Amino acid sequence: MEKKPAGFWKRVIASLLDTFIIGIPLTLISYFITGSWEENQFTMVIDGLYYLVVPVIWMGYTIGKKIVGIRIVKVNGGKLGFSAMFLRTFVAGLVYVATLGIGLIASVLMVGLRKDKRAIHDFIAGTYVTFEKR
Repeated sequence: MEKKPAGFWKRVIASLLDTFIIGIPLTLISYFITGSWEENQFTMVIDGLYYLVVPVIWMGYTIGKKIVGIRIVKVNGGKLGFSAMFLRTFVAGLVYVATLGIGLIASVLMVGLRKDKRAIHDFIAGTYVTFEKR
């Protein structure tokens, strides 16, 4: 049973904070390394690793989620691991691309309208986002 699920706006704010704190500096570093503003393999790999590794080692938090006070947890109460984060990040991303963004729109509606606030990527990974500290 999901406890204290985090809603749409908290999740959006956390995502924006991650973009400003991690994404923009990463883009600047990438520019200085590659000389191009276009997204490249370097930024894609580092960004992907951030969303895969940081929540696993930091008990479900990213920097943005920590600031906002929300975190990713497993529905079954188990430890959040690399497999869940891989499913949540990469497999769900493939679903969103394969559905030409329709899956992403459905996820936004799900977080906004469902009582448990779970999106498609939460169902794929068996996770939810909560205000609970532990």
